[in-house]
Amino acid sequence: MKTSFSRKQLGLAAACALALGIMAGTASADTMAPADQRAVVSGPSGMAWMDGSGNCLRSDFGPPPLPNTPCGPQQVAEIVVPAPVAQAAPPPAPVAAPQPVVEKVSLSADTLFDFDKAILRPQGRDALDAFVGKLQGVEVGTITAVGHTDRIGSSEYNQKLSDERAAAVKDYLVSKGLNSAQVQTEGVGETQPVTEAGECARDKSKSVIECLQPDRRVEIEVSGTRTTQ
Repeated sequence: MKTSFSRKQLGLAAACALALGIMAGTASADTMAPADQRAVVSGPSGMAWMDGSGNCLRSDFGPPPLPNTPCGPQQVAEIVVPAPVAQAAPPPAPVAAPQPVVEKVSLSADTLFDFDKAILRPQGRDALDAFVGKLQGVEVGTITAVGHTDRIGSSEYNQKLSDERAAAVKDYLVSKGLNSAQVQTEGVGETQPVTEAGECARDKSKSVIECLQPDRRVEIEVSGTRTTQ
């Protein structure tokens, strides 16, 4: 059976449908809670979610937030990353002060020279080489070479021989790189013997020459500072 509706009946149906829609919309608006009564949206930790202005985000319905929930406009704190603290450079290691050096060595003239001569022997050059080796790491101030003789011969001759022997030592040290201006020489002849008076006989025998051997020497004294060990 086919049912037909007149134009008047269709118009009445449309009006009823429109009225029902308006009523449904009104009922939905009437049931929405006021803004300050809507529930606050929070995360798993319970902290309220806020928008970029610091206002709480709310759902469409209640329950209202707790009284102590800050939901008004909040100042969004600016996160300030502190600048890295510059590490102070460690203080430089203290520099050890140079150690003063005063060294004195006495070399037998019989090792340095033949008897009654002022020309260095090979053994004498070796002895002076060993002395120069000890000066490694030393900033030399002055070197003094003092020549001594025994009492055999005249005082004038012994003075001249002691001067020549001290000068021969200086020349060799300078040839090894020492500054000539830093090497001083002095001859004292027979005036500063090591042997005691009356210890050796007065003649010029071989035994007397051997007895007086300690008097024949060249003493070298160095003053300066040691910069390396």
